[in-house]
Amino acid sequence: MRHLSFPKDFLWGGGLADFQAEGGYEESGRGLTTLDFVTDGSHTEPRRITYVMPDGTKHVQPARGRALPDGARGYLDENYYYPSLHAVDFAFHYKEDIRMLAEMGSSVFRFSICWTRIFPRGDEETPNEKGLAFYESIVDECRKYKIEPLITICHDEIPAYLADHYGGWLNRYTIDCYLKLCRALFERLGSRVKYWITFNEINSLNGYISLGCTRYDDYSRYVGAHHMFIASALAVKMCHEMIPGSMVGAMYASSPCYPLTCKPKDVFKQMQVRRRTFYFSDVMMRGYYPGYAKTILEEAGVTIPMEEGDEEILREGTLDFYSFSCYRSTTVNENTVFPIKGLEIMSMDTNPYLETTAWGWPKDPMSLRYVLNEVWDRYQKPLFIAENGLGEIDKADENGYVEDDYRIEYLKEHFKEIRKAICLDGVKVLGYTMWGCIDLVSLGTGEMKKRYGWIYVDMDDKGNGSKKRTKKKSWYWMKEFLESGGEILAQDDDPLIL
Repeated sequence: MRHLSFPKDFLWGGGLADFQAEGGYEESGRGLTTLDFVTDGSHTEPRRITYVMPDGTKHVQPARGRALPDGARGYLDENYYYPSLHAVDFAFHYKEDIRMLAEMGSSVFRFSICWTRIFPRGDEETPNEKGLAFYESIVDECRKYKIEPLITICHDEIPAYLADHYGGWLNRYTIDCYLKLCRALFERLGSRVKYWITFNEINSLNGYISLGCTRYDDYSRYVGAHHMFIASALAVKMCHEMIPGSMVGAMYASSPCYPLTCKPKDVFKQMQVRRRTFYFSDVMMRGYYPGYAKTILEEAGVTIPMEEGDEEILREGTLDFYSFSCYRSTTVNENTVFPIKGLEIMSMDTNPYLETTAWGWPKDPMSLRYVLNEVWDRYQKPLFIAENGLGEIDKADENGYVEDDYRIEYLKEHFKEIRKAICLDGVKVLGYTMWGCIDLVSLGTGEMKKRYGWIYVDMDDKGNGSKKRTKKKSWYWMKEFLESGGEILAQDDDPLIL
């Protein structure tokens, strides 16, 4: 068996989202986003959204999977805790955080832009200088340590003003606003940033929080997505023109699902579910709607508002790479029921052959190799593993140190599968950014106790704590791994290649 090694130019690092890490919502003229109105929650208690109606009555309801009444607008209620407003204060700790990642050996750092730091309402003609200067300082800090920035332009949120006054992504006007954001970023940061992601997990977006519309149904999902397809394609073209040599991708929730059995209906169900993800990437990677899209849209009762010139825009703005999240695998069968309407990209059915985390997520290292091959075979374009990692309950000692051997083991096994995909399967992989490299607030549950990072943050589920940063045991292991060029990983005797 030949010796397997990672490419010398492989990018290693971690990633954060603005609303989960940044904080500082009252700084630098930042406006409110749709995610700012989402409360904390837990594994058993859903996060909620607070909103006000035109008559002044105030309400609260679960944040995910439900429409809001017509005319509803998000608002902040003093009786609730909103994690995104302060998060883990990356806005005030970014120099320390990036330095710690650099000391570990990181060569890439993924972060996202808070749209309302640049355009507080979203529809202004000129960008907010303080917001641009803030992100420029983050990029400069990365460059100081020879870390490649990987920037997500729009990450699961939209300016509240665009949502409340224009209906968010259901209105084509939002495309123009998004492109103003892109132009401002490319002009200011383009000379120092090569890698860009237009949208995060675009295949999982719906409703007020992520699309800025009160509807939550198939119409909002697919029409909103079409407008984002157009926005992304135009952004790709703009980026290539303004930043020669740049690479632009989008990010997709791609954790795989397997057929529960070899029963033909189970196998075909798995293909249908997978198409609910590839519907989005097929359009953006290939530049046109796939043949099966017609059936999906007919079943949903949705007609895409295709305007003159849209098809040409899609053809001319295809992505350079496919980035994705992969945390787990699940199973499907012919009778699978999806718990969130409009989010039929992955079931919640577990795999009896896999262990699970404290949050019930199956641990499946081979899922990474599976997805890398699945996508490479489909598009033959480079891939970037933008999110992967283990969310667990970390127990810190009195000094904030965590003995997270379980995370080290998780990373070892997943890194082996990435190496196999590159060396044995011939997949072109640009890099890997572990999610929540610095502990952050969980998007799904709004908790701090679900921790992913190499770096511990002293903060509880209600935002209390010093927010002091402390390196975990996994930080020291990762430093050793990177110093060795990945050579400390064992060579497997069973590569599973035919």
